[in-house]
Amino acid sequence: MALNLHDKALITAIEDGLPLVSQPYEAVGNMIGLSETAVIERLENLIATGVISRFGVVVNHRRVGYRANAMVVWDIPDDYVADAGRSLAELPFVSLSYQRPRRLPDWPYNLFCMIHGREHAAVESLIKDAARSADLENVPRAVLFSGRQFKQRGAKYSSGAVMEQRHA
Repeated sequence: MALNLHDKALITAIEDGLPLVSQPYEAVGNMIGLSETAVIERLENLIATGVISRFGVVVNHRRVGYRANAMVVWDIPDDYVADAGRSLAELPFVSLSYQRPRRLPDWPYNLFCMIHGREHAAVESLIKDAARSADLENVPRAVLFSGRQFKQRGAKYSSGAVMEQRHA
């Protein structure tokens, strides 16, 4: 799909995040000379055609008070990993749940989930709840609490080479 000037301007305008206002699409439209409706329609088209592959919220958990953030890694039998992942993903306190290949012999874990909390004890309690809820109480796991926060940001699509290569 060839991008026109409005699409390129839209991609550039949103890649550092939407404005934190009550009508962000209208604000973006004002920046690039489009109506709110046109911005929404163009975004829907860019997502539907795969030009924008990810569109969602990036939350700075520490800034909003969640300082006990844990990646829980599980060593799930291969024939149960998809069901276990779905069970974890359905829990309201699990923000990510995804499968990764094991890296034997050092890393036996193949299912990862992220749980955020304000205190370690609360997160540890949620991990027990997750294990019970997904029938994983007797499955080996490790809990990796975050020691520091890395920069979080959305995808960058507007660099000249990427924009031209993906959409020429």
